[in-house]
Amino acid sequence: MSQAGTEHGTTGAGDRLASVLRPVRAGNGFEEALEQILQVVRLGLVPGGERLPSERELAERLGISRVTLREALKVLQDQGLVESRRGRYGGTFVLPRTGTPGEDELRRRLEDVDVEDTLRFREVLEVGAAGLCAAHGLDDEQAGRLREALARTHDAPLDEYRRLDTLLHLTLAELSGSPTLTAQYAAVRATVNDLLDCIPLLVRNLEHSQRQHTALVEAVLEGDADGAREIMREHCAGTAALLRGFLG
Repeated sequence: MSQAGTEHGTTGAGDRLASVLRPVRAGNGFEEALEQILQVVRLGLVPGGERLPSERELAERLGISRVTLREALKVLQDQGLVESRRGRYGGTFVLPRTGTPGEDELRRRLEDVDVEDTLRFREVLEVGAAGLCAAHGLDDEQAGRLREALARTHDAPLDEYRRLDTLLHLTLAELSGSPTLTAQYAAVRATVNDLLDCIPLLVRNLEHSQRQHTALVEAVLEGDADGAREIMREHCAGTAALLRGFLG
């Protein structure tokens, strides 16, 4: 990979990382740092093949020592999620995901997840964020961010769709104006993504999702809070139905 591509990936993710990476609490530095970096990877905030921020930057964002950070990165490397490269353009790189894990892996992941609780909490956060954005209104810069995030999902190749879909939803959470909501949404979406990664991408479902995305963004930009909440509620229900269908 060229230096230019690597730098672009890290720089482009800078603002996105702020919604996930934050100083950890004393006493749980390693565990919380690992959780947050895992969220960055699982949410696709740094795409496969791109480089994570430098150790110095990550340590500063998380408020931990570089020794603790390296321990967390070692766990991710052992799990096959990242790799360390040396040299002038070295660093820690996110490894591309390969294939769809399938039904057996999905059921393994479900062992420690209350799916219904996760899906309900996701709906509460998503519907709330959509309503807040529409009710409070967005300035020109914020509206531009939302439109750009939507446009990227329209142009996305199939293997990039879920990552860019995640970024659209995360943008909406960020624009709600509540950092707490954004952090909670990032966590629950990471769990949802783990489940979605285990089921196939269905073109018809994606086309329907895109129509909902477009209608949602229009409602938000028009200040239609009730409409935005209802569209988001239907959108979350569609994802929940799809997961329940494959789980059944």
